[in-house]
Amino acid sequence: MQITPNGQEPIVSPRIPAADDKLNILGLDRDELKAAIAEIGVAEKQVRMRTTQVWHWLYHRGVSSFDDMTNISKDVRAKLAEHFTITRPEIVEAQYSNDGTRKYLIRFADGNEAEAVYIPEEDRGTLCVSSQVGCTLNCKFCHTGTMRLVRNLTAAEIVAQMMIARDDLGEWENPTEGRRVTNIVMMGMGEPLYNFDNVKKALEIIMDEEGIQLSRRRITLSTSGVVPHMERCGKEIGVNLAVSLHAVRDDVRSEIMPINKKYGLEEVLKACANYPGAHNARRITFEYAMLKGVNDSDADARELVRLIRKYKLPAKVNLIPFNPWPGTDYECSDWGQIQRFSDLVYEGGISAPIRTPRGRDIMAACGQLKSASEKKSKAALAREAEAAAAATATTEPHHTSTGLT
Repeated sequence: MQITPNGQEPIVSPRIPAADDKLNILGLDRDELKAAIAEIGVAEKQVRMRTTQVWHWLYHRGVSSFDDMTNISKDVRAKLAEHFTITRPEIVEAQYSNDGTRKYLIRFADGNEAEAVYIPEEDRGTLCVSSQVGCTLNCKFCHTGTMRLVRNLTAAEIVAQMMIARDDLGEWENPTEGRRVTNIVMMGMGEPLYNFDNVKKALEIIMDEEGIQLSRRRITLSTSGVVPHMERCGKEIGVNLAVSLHAVRDDVRSEIMPINKKYGLEEVLKACANYPGAHNARRITFEYAMLKGVNDSDADARELVRLIRKYKLPAKVNLIPFNPWPGTDYECSDWGQIQRFSDLVYEGGISAPIRTPRGRDIMAACGQLKSASEKKSKAALAREAEAAAAATATTEPHHTSTGLT
């Protein structure tokens, strides 16, 4: 697999066939599913109906066996089972935090791994979804950024993260009533806009009104500022936009986020101003990790307000207490300074809640995701979690938000 340099779109590895070479239909869009069903010899006049039925069972009911598709005739079910599979990736490890957060280490057919995280809250349940194995951006404060980029995830592998979470949470019996995964954020491993086509296809499957039925208003895509694809995202996918800003001066942002050397602050903020569908009722979210002595001064807070006003952005700022990970050179800003930063931005007329860290005890908080090819012992994982918790143990701040957006 060729690893591309920073700023270049990675190549998707070809599908590895199952041992029996049956086609895994999980992750096919409607047209692909229809073509596959027609190809195996289903009567032409039945293809449209069978496609609708299979789609419903796949994405609305979450079944993994054709035998469960009870409104399809036995002979057609047998034909489907002869040629197709419905296969989820393997969950290598599921970790459950004391605060209810769940982290899934998922292994795909080629042996590569990525992580997804479910964060429960009082008024919602958010699934943080990965778009790549590794990442090409090398942001210095992000644990995922220490990994090399391996490859893009396919649309099927992105959709599978939603399916796995719903399996674990027991959501399929009542697919749309009392659901626990109410929101998705494309904020896991990788840069979603460097995997645009697969992310778009996956989200269209998730948003389909006859399947999972998740509204585009409940989906947020986070980007580090891949300017050429930002407008395209608004036009073609139409979900909420979050931008990993993390600094208000080009020199600082370039130091901690190398992508800024390619797409600087001015370009990124202009792209935000032009994002289709952004307005006061549907604001752009700026993610801002609070790094002690790096980006957390009073002057930084005032400059943040100035920039948002300059570009007339309908925006809010999520202040993220830095979540440490083993080997990092950064420290979380003092809580008092985070609170002062929040107050200064609020005084400028811009919402700036402080995100309550979630899942730190299982290394599932923002910026902590990193899959490992080698298996770690439970003792090693426990030591890492203890180190992370000890580094940030303190009281909670005000202006607190438990939401990701």
